[in-house]
Amino acid sequence: MATVIRPATEADLDALLALATSAGPGLTNLPPDRPALVERIIRSDALLDGEDLSGAILLLLEIDGKVRGSGMIFPHTGIDWPFYSYRVGRITQRSSLDGHMVRFDVLTLVNDLEGATEVGGLLVDSALRGGAYGRLMARSRYLLIARDRARFADRMIADLRGHLRNDDSPFWDAVGGRFYAMGFAEADRINGITGNQFIADLGPRHPIYTNMLPEEAQAAIGRVHDDGRPALALLAEEGFIDEGYVDIFDAGPTLIAATDALRGVAEARCGSIRAILDGGNDSLIATGHGRSFRATRGNVTNGTAIDRISAATLGIGPGDDITHFPF
Repeated sequence: MATVIRPATEADLDALLALATSAGPGLTNLPPDRPALVERIIRSDALLDGEDLSGAILLLLEIDGKVRGSGMIFPHTGIDWPFYSYRVGRITQRSSLDGHMVRFDVLTLVNDLEGATEVGGLLVDSALRGGAYGRLMARSRYLLIARDRARFADRMIADLRGHLRNDDSPFWDAVGGRFYAMGFAEADRINGITGNQFIADLGPRHPIYTNMLPEEAQAAIGRVHDDGRPALALLAEEGFIDEGYVDIFDAGPTLIAATDALRGVAEARCGSIRAILDGGNDSLIATGHGRSFRATRGNVTNGTAIDRISAATLGIGPGDDITHFPF
C-alpha cells in the first residue's frame, strides 16, 4: 500500500470531517465541525507558508489515496488565546498544638506552558489501530520539526484526552460544570471552535482542594482516556514526562519534553540521496518543506540511499535531500 504523511488541503475536508466525527467527544483539537475544520486547514496553510504564527499545522495519513489519520503541531501555544492548565500541587499543614499534620492536593489554574510547541490531534481510523500506523502518524511530526527546527519552541507539550464516562467527564461534572453551567460536550465544542477564554472569564480564582471533589472526579485527575493509552506509550517512548499538569476540561495529563531531547529530533539525520537501492534499515523518511512536506516509512542505507517504493511515494531521487530516523 502507498502510505504518505502530508499536509491537509481543502480537498480533504469531507474525509477529515468523517474522521473527526468518529473520534467522539474530548478531541478538542479536531472538532467535528465543518467551519472549524475549514479554518484549521486555512491556518495550517498559512503556517506552512510562513505567513502566520498562530494555529496548527495539520498533517494527514493517506493510504492508497484515502485519508485514514491525522496529527497536528502547534508551533507556539498561547498566541490566539491564553493556554490554561491546572497544575497539581500539594499543601502541607501542621497543628502547632498537637503536631498533627495533614496534606492536600490542590489544582491551580496556570499559564505555565504558554509558548511551548504542542503536538496533538493524533487520530487514526479505528480499523487501523493496533498496528504501526499510529506510530507512523505520531513520529512523522517530529521529522517536520527536525527539518525546520528554528520555527519551533525549545519546550514541547502533549495534551492527552482524559478519562470519560459514557462520553461525559466526571472531572468536568465536579469542577467545570459547577462554574460554567454547561455540560462537558458543550464546553468541549465551544473550546474546539472558539477557544477557552471563557475558562478565564468564569473559572475559579483560587486553588481547588481535590479532596473536596467526588471520588470519581479525583480518580480522573491525570488519567488518560482508554483510547489514548497507545498515544501515551508513544509519547513516553519519545521522551515526554508527566510534571503534574492536567487539562482544564477533563483533567487528562499534559506531558512535557525538551524539544531537542526528543528521540525523533535528536536521532534525525539529514542527507542527500545518492542511490535508489532496495533493502536497508527500517526508517521514517521525509522530504520537502512547508506545503511540500512528505513523509513515509521505508528503508535507508548508509543515510544516502532509499528504496524504490519510498522514492516513488515521496517523488524524489538522487540529489534530493531527506531527513530520516529509525522507525
